[in-house]
Amino acid sequence: MSEVLSIVLGGGKGTRLFPLTQARAKPAVPFGGKFRLVDIPISNCINAELRQIYILTQFNTASLHLHISHTYIFDSFSRGFVEILAAEQTFEHSGWYEGTADAVRKNFVHFRTQDPDYYLILSGDQLYRMDLEELMRKHRASGAAITIACTPVDRENASQLGILKINKKNEIVEFLEKPGPTRDIADFKVPEELKPDKNRGDMYLGSMGIYVFNAQAMEKSLANEYTDFGKEIIPLAINSSKVNAYIFDDYWEDIGTIKNFYEANLDLTTIRPKFDFYDEDRPIYTHIRNLPPSKMNFSNMNQSIAAEGCIITNASIANSLVGVRTIIESGASLNGVVCMGADYYESEKQKAQNAEERTPNVGIGKGSIVKGAIIDKNARIGEGCRIGIDSINHTDGNYGQYYIVDGIIVIPKNAVLYPGTVI
Repeated sequence: MSEVLSIVLGGGKGTRLFPLTQARAKPAVPFGGKFRLVDIPISNCINAELRQIYILTQFNTASLHLHISHTYIFDSFSRGFVEILAAEQTFEHSGWYEGTADAVRKNFVHFRTQDPDYYLILSGDQLYRMDLEELMRKHRASGAAITIACTPVDRENASQLGILKINKKNEIVEFLEKPGPTRDIADFKVPEELKPDKNRGDMYLGSMGIYVFNAQAMEKSLANEYTDFGKEIIPLAINSSKVNAYIFDDYWEDIGTIKNFYEANLDLTTIRPKFDFYDEDRPIYTHIRNLPPSKMNFSNMNQSIAAEGCIITNASIANSLVGVRTIIESGASLNGVVCMGADYYESEKQKAQNAEERTPNVGIGKGSIVKGAIIDKNARIGEGCRIGIDSINHTDGNYGQYYIVDGIIVIPKNAVLYPGTVI
């Protein structure tokens, strides 16, 4: 569908995912052992034959650029592309993106050259698999200027989302941004006849941050100084245009916090995960690394995932996710761990130099025990470390060698934990 231009919003500084965003853009955060968060919306687009895709971002873009350029290469006959548009200074605009709508507005000069009929706005930090072809088909059939994808949520989750009120024609008549837990939103309940699941209790429609705009509607909506879609653009559009709801009643998770990130990763290791990577008809694409299969030497793995290129020796792994190129030495034990792996293998020469400098090798050393933690890429965990198994201070904060966020221990990228470290 060359008439559709897809725009993935890469977000701001990603402060809620810090320290995972300390040296990378939020869409570039590793997920699921071998993927990046940005692979989710891009794959949803590709599976719907939407191959003109821009990624808008402005912070720590180097690793995101590298991932995109190495992964999404279309042939010249498809007219497809995946390109990053980082914030730039021009004669018209000299500042940063001030919000989601402002980011789109400042890039109209690039978008207009594609002459799209429709703009599809997606978020770069959500986990879901949506039939975007169906979304576009329903948008065209509705005659609406804008369609907002929304998902049924309970009252607790409604507090943190934009909530929509719809009529019997699926038209949105009111929009309320993040009402909080105390505000009365009883009149926003989904009417019984429109509920996708009649057996569920009170249900509200939360905006997924996924929008379809007719090209003219987009130009009209952004012909102002407003900066945010959810807080400003959408409420104004509802008062002046036909805006429809597209109800998506399947798994959707906003990977906006460390807790959500940790839980969504570990859910992949369960027998029936909420998000299924094992769908050959609608795969999730990522960078092809040409790594060897993972090797398990006398090890025990229970309800865990190991990505390719790992070497695990005489170790015990339970309820954990082990990322690409992870080296786990003899006697190590992981339980409830999200380990992102490594960007490279160390040579024997490098390991000898590490020994001289008394620096641990990349990976998890002999006899180390790790529980309830996120280990970012290229971390060096020495022999006999104890992480998360003893009594620790669970107050969130920066503790030098590690962070605690949402009560979860996070070992940052390239961190070094010397032998015997206890956290």
